[in-house]
Amino acid sequence: MSQNNKKQFGIWMDSHNATIVGKKQVDHGEFIVIGHAKNPGPDNNSNENAANNQEITLTHKFFKDIASTMPNVDEIHITGTGQIQEQFMKFLADTPQYKNAKTSECTSNAMSDDNFVAFVEKHFN
Repeated sequence: MSQNNKKQFGIWMDSHNATIVGKKQVDHGEFIVIGHAKNPGPDNNSNENAANNQEITLTHKFFKDIASTMPNVDEIHITGTGQIQEQFMKFLADTPQYKNAKTSECTSNAMSDDNFVAFVEKHFN
């Protein structure tokens, strides 16, 4: 499969926000922002166990929201701050639809949508 016909996606994420970039026609065309996802985080909860369970549930929902914007991934590049990228890569590896996708990661600071689109284009070209 040629480099241009692969279903390639880029994600910038931190614990609360994600920006998803993909190709306009899924497997060809130029890269565009195809979605954003938000994770509001747990409520103020006096019970630590309940707060931990809520955080795990919300993070899993956040990951599902991101994954739902990317049908049939061939390659994905994940970047952002913190360790959330590693958790998301594990989520993808444990999900049958995404387990064979080629994943890569790096660390980067937040950037504008346009700068992130350029970052993803540079990574895949």
